Amino acid sequence: MRFMVIVKSNDEVEAGAQPSAADLQEMGKFNEELVKAGVMLAGEGLVNSADGARIQYNGTAEARVIDGPFAETKELVAGFWILQAKDKAEVVEWMKRAPFREGEIEIRRVAEMEDFDHATPEIVEHEQKLRKQAEGN
Repeated sequence: MRFMVIVKSNDEVEAGAQPSAADLQEMGKFNEELVKAGVMLAGEGLVNSADGARIQYNGTAEARVIDGPFAETKELVAGFWILQAKDKAEVVEWMKRAPFREGEIEIRRVAEMEDFDHATPEIVEHEQKLRKQAEGN
């Protein structure tokens, strides 16, 4: 199973604060453990929301674009991991070791095609082809 670990943002990150060299080194060591264990598929930090955008859809052909920054930091994402694990409990155990001293993360299972009731064999095959093509990009 794949899981997304969402690292919540905070006021300091939104103000443009950067991690120290020591913080980057500590996170690098943790990521190395995840990679060596075969758990980490991807992981990145995100820049603050000032460079971001939100797109709102309202049931019409018109989509509304809202440029950042965004005010509610508790609703913002500062980074993420995509992890491969046997279950949520394994991800929880790994993330309890993450080098954070404050803040919050959220763990969500990534939906697989088998999770969708209306995923026909044709839809599944098409999705698999797209994934292989995306891996080559």
